[in-house]
Amino acid sequence: MTGRPETEATRAIRKVRDFLLEHRLDYDTTIADFAWPQLDEFNFALEWFDVVAAEHPYRPAVTIVSADLVAQSWSYAELARRSDQVANWLRMLGLGRGSKLIVMLNNTIEIWEILLAIYKIGAVAIPTSTLLSATDLAYRVEHGEASAVVAPTALRARLDVLPTSVLRIGVGADNSPGWISMSQAKRASDKFVPDGPTPAGDLSLLYFTSGTTSRPKLVRHTHVSYPVGHLSTMWWLGVQPGDVHLNISSPGWGKHAWSNFFAPFLAQATVFVFNYDRFDAATLMKVMDAHQVTTFCAPPTVWRMLIQADLTQLSNPPRELLGAGEPLNPEVITRVREAWGGTIRDGFGQTEMTCCIGNSPGQLVKDGSMGRPMPGYPVVLLDPVTGEERHDEGEICLNLAEPILGLMDGYHNDAEMTAQSCRDGFYHTGDIASVDADGYLTYVGRADDVFKASDYKISPFELESILLEHPYVTEVAIVPSPDPLRAAVPKAFVCLVNEETIEPHHAAREIFEHARNRLSAYQRVKILEFVTDLPKTISGKIRRVELREREAERVAAEDAANQFLERDFR
Repeated sequence: MTGRPETEATRAIRKVRDFLLEHRLDYDTTIADFAWPQLDEFNFALEWFDVVAAEHPYRPAVTIVSADLVAQSWSYAELARRSDQVANWLRMLGLGRGSKLIVMLNNTIEIWEILLAIYKIGAVAIPTSTLLSATDLAYRVEHGEASAVVAPTALRARLDVLPTSVLRIGVGADNSPGWISMSQAKRASDKFVPDGPTPAGDLSLLYFTSGTTSRPKLVRHTHVSYPVGHLSTMWWLGVQPGDVHLNISSPGWGKHAWSNFFAPFLAQATVFVFNYDRFDAATLMKVMDAHQVTTFCAPPTVWRMLIQADLTQLSNPPRELLGAGEPLNPEVITRVREAWGGTIRDGFGQTEMTCCIGNSPGQLVKDGSMGRPMPGYPVVLLDPVTGEERHDEGEICLNLAEPILGLMDGYHNDAEMTAQSCRDGFYHTGDIASVDADGYLTYVGRADDVFKASDYKISPFELESILLEHPYVTEVAIVPSPDPLRAAVPKAFVCLVNEETIEPHHAAREIFEHARNRLSAYQRVKILEFVTDLPKTISGKIRRVELREREAERVAAEDAANQFLERDFR
């Protein structure tokens, strides 16, 4: 099977997709005339991916470069046929509509094969990071009600704690007792016949959030919310048919689905992966040049590591440069623009939705701003206390009076949390932003992270952006330190670029002076603590809540060790 004919749903999505491509540089027209497709039935694997495979059978769907720089590609037709085999094999194992499978794989071709196959049989995928501990995996299996786990056999020890009733599907060595090797799927028929149409509102994906401030929530997505909703992400990325799209993201998190699956496949582009063992900027740029990467998206951590290298090593920079995961600091944007001539375009979204705010291609990019609302997203700023609409600063919310195809179906088995997040006719993101006269939004921070010092509101992100401009600073997190007079003062946990060679007292003096020159008096960092790393979620987001708790305990214990005070350097 090399593909399938288009359906009514395919044509409806293609019409909207082509509209977005035609107006990729025209923000005003796109926002004014965009409308989500109306779908009662849809299956992304059968009615989109396989249709593309029929039309462009030889176009690479996925290209993977291994750490030794050996490249391998799989065409749309190959992946369509292979996922048909896997779908038939999953049925033979007793899995079908509604079955929930934990997908705990690395960036190997099996992750695309199994995800497409899960879609084809109408089952539910629960993508999960391979970095999870056995305890975290058990939590996800229980709360996700998973009947099967697909994982590398090298991780077999982590699955020992799971109930024996949970099916173990292995990728890798075939000699694991109690496991079923995915390699057996190669013996299945490559002619898959669906057992009927797929209702658009059926559950297709369950995603655990990254849990920066609390226990991970389980987000429900339907057969249209992510698969079709990512039309907004495709437009923000600027990815076009035939592009080679490199997104640096680990499987198991929403961003991987955004940019390593749905958006590039909607655009009929190639998903490009470089599986390096250890990040090396020079090697990454060599690979990007060799394989003619046209669109490149990376988290802030990668961008910050890239600017430590000589960016001119990349002779043919990608047409589109993007950042996501956390807001990008202006210093990074400036350095990349000077070297590559292009501007990194930031975007905003959540596991709960597709890209809802971004700097779209061809538009003015205001450094530090994450852009304007994406098509199909009625974004408003609400006062976190009164709920009234604000035109200066407030919580990013979505007006539920308008249809928003890319928004989640709710939190799984948690009606109370769903009602709380969608209260009073708005979906509440929990993120604070400011807006200017042109409608550009600038990220302020998580509502839980913003704090007051001497009655002045402090945005950790704003202060972090300033400190990151200093050449000694590679990472930083700002949290409130309890203070008897001011309620709280800003404290910075700082990772130094070369901690072995920089004397801490000298570094503290330099950073405090930099902060005094760049920040208003009420914003100035009062305490510095140098650390080798920052606590993060598995997806790489800083857990400021953990740092806040640590700092509160330190102050309560009157522990002044390893603290540098701004008043001592005046």
